[in-house]
Amino acid sequence: MSRIGKNPVPILEGVTVSIVGRKVTVEGPKGTLQWEHRPEIDVRIDEEAKEVVVVRHAEDRASRSFHGLTRSLINNMVIGVKEGYEKRLEIVGVGYLAAVDGSQLQLRVGFANELHKVIPKGLDVTCPDQTHIVVKGCDKQQVGEFTAEVRALRKPEPYKGKGIRYQGEHVKIKPGKAAT
Repeated sequence: MSRIGKNPVPILEGVTVSIVGRKVTVEGPKGTLQWEHRPEIDVRIDEEAKEVVVVRHAEDRASRSFHGLTRSLINNMVIGVKEGYEKRLEIVGVGYLAAVDGSQLQLRVGFANELHKVIPKGLDVTCPDQTHIVVKGCDKQQVGEFTAEVRALRKPEPYKGKGIRYQGEHVKIKPGKAAT
């Protein structure tokens, strides 16, 4: 039995979960998320305990792997519509800066041209100052993917540490060729 999959997902206060066929819909104060689970897994709502229970039909390898995954995704949906997710990026480098213009994130990170990244619907992207970016949303996957795409535009380089990094990320600095 999957240690993660066997745990029920508690339905938090102010969150409603509904299941129609294989489509799981979670609504809360931060938004609405939908997801269609695999046919190997069965998802049920226990109304009196206010929990979502995930059960698998078979003991084959695929069913066992989707059991814990399904439970984790539903739990992330419930937490996301209640509290939301947030990732922070910081920009390191002389003259490097970021700004939000309407539905675009503008980045000046040492290239000849300014980079423009379209902000997807469902995400709230802000720049409290020119060297920090805050990405918020109810979908954990969407927040993480957008943050990773922005970081990939200019990864931190290992000699001076310049680039876009997650807040608190440690970048190992290599000694230059003069250090030998």
